[in-house]
Amino acid sequence: MFIDVHCHLNDEKYESIDEVVNSFKAEQVDYVINAGYDLKSSKKGQVLADKYKEVYFTVGAHPDDEKEVTDDFLQELTLLSNHQKCLGIGEIGLDYHYEGFSKEGQQTAFIKQIELANSLKLPIVVHTRDASFDTLNILKQNKSKLTYGGIMHCYSGSKEMAKEYLDLGLYISFSGTVTFKNAKNLTEVALFVPDDRILTEKDSPYLSPMPFRGERNEPKRVPLVTKFLSALRNEDLIEFSHKVKENSKRVFTKL
Repeated sequence: MFIDVHCHLNDEKYESIDEVVNSFKAEQVDYVINAGYDLKSSKKGQVLADKYKEVYFTVGAHPDDEKEVTDDFLQELTLLSNHQKCLGIGEIGLDYHYEGFSKEGQQTAFIKQIELANSLKLPIVVHTRDASFDTLNILKQNKSKLTYGGIMHCYSGSKEMAKEYLDLGLYISFSGTVTFKNAKNLTEVALFVPDDRILTEKDSPYLSPMPFRGERNEPKRVPLVTKFLSALRNEDLIEFSHKVKENSKRVFTKL
C-alpha cells in the first residue's frame, strides 16, 4: 500500500536490517528504495536488494563526497546500474551547508552524474541544501539530459521553486519534515504539487515525522507521511497511496 522512495538502510545506525524490514512490512510498506551516497553505500544497496525482495536501490555520490566522482567511480556506478533492482542515479546534487566545501567540485560531480544517468537511461535523485539557485541553474542548463526524469528528494524549498522543478519534468518527494509544526511553507507546496508528481519518503534514519521527531527514523513511518499528505489534500488515503505508488513506478521504470 505504501512506498518509501528514499531511505538509507545502508547507514550504520541500523544494527538489524531484518528487524527494520519486518517492521515496515508489518505497516504495509510494500517497497523501499535505498539511496547510495558514495561507492560503499551504493554497493551495500545492491547487497540489501539481493537479500530482500521489498528493497530496491539507487547509486551515486552525495555532494559531500564529490571528490569520489572520478572516471573509475563512474565506471563502478555503470556496472552497479546494470542490476535489475538499481532504479536510478542518486543521491546527487549540491550541499553548501557546512564549511569547507568546494562549490566547483560539487557542481562538476553533479553534472557528471546527470550525464551518466542520461547515458544509462535512468532517472536522477537530487539532494539540495542551501544551494537552491545553483541546483536549479544546473538542472536547467542540463535539461536535455533529463529525458528520464528524476525526483527532488526530501523537498524543503518554496512553492515557486517547486514549480520550476515541475516544469523540468521532475517529481517532488516529501519526508517527515512536512509533518513538523513549523513547516507551513512545505504544506503549501504539498497542496500545490499535482497528483501525478507527488512522492513519499523517510530519508531514514534521519527526519522522523511527528510525533517521533528527534528519534531514529525507519521506513515503517512512511505511512505517517502519506496519511498526513492525504488528509492535508483532502484525499482518500487508499486512493492517494495508490497515486503515489503509480508515480513511483512511472519515474522508476524498473520498479
